[in-house]
Amino acid sequence: MLWTPAEAPYTTEAMGDRRLDGFERTVLPHLGAAYNLARWLTRNEADAEDVVQEACLRALRYFDGLSGGDKAKAWLLSIVRHACFTWLAKNRPSELGPLDDAASEALVAGGKDEPETPERALLASDERALLDRLIGALPPEFREVVILRELEELSYREIAEITALPIGTVMSRLSRARERLRAQWARQQAQEDRHGL
Repeated sequence: MLWTPAEAPYTTEAMGDRRLDGFERTVLPHLGAAYNLARWLTRNEADAEDVVQEACLRALRYFDGLSGGDKAKAWLLSIVRHACFTWLAKNRPSELGPLDDAASEALVAGGKDEPETPERALLASDERALLDRLIGALPPEFREVVILRELEELSYREIAEITALPIGTVMSRLSRARERLRAQWARQQAQEDRHGL
């Protein structure tokens, strides 16, 4: 059978459409995770949207390099992470300082067996807002591993792939980030106790 160029199944346009369809099916379902990571790293919704848009353009450009759709989330988050750090280096270089150790203290956790009351719901809301502020105050290198592990629920191996770090470094950064959060949490609790809040 002879086909005209417009009917040919392998025209550049048809191949481009299939590629775009594949990108949409494989990558776009992970846009929420991409935006979440970018928002936490940039700490600004508009900046996060810009970074994710740039990352999606990069992802589309290099989509043919993705091997296997089961790794699409890690692949996209890796691109978003790189785009965030590039953006931070250009726009807020002071945020990318060297990492240091923090003192470790126990994180105060509310009892899970207590019944839910309006007071407990309000307290939980206040605690969540405090935790969000504390996570936002972490250096980007710590913030990213906390977000990827605790909010995106990725494995250490997936985080290592996204960040291009050894698993041991991922575990160390996560441990140090948690230590900082515990210490800051304890300081906040101590301040509230001193002020009778």
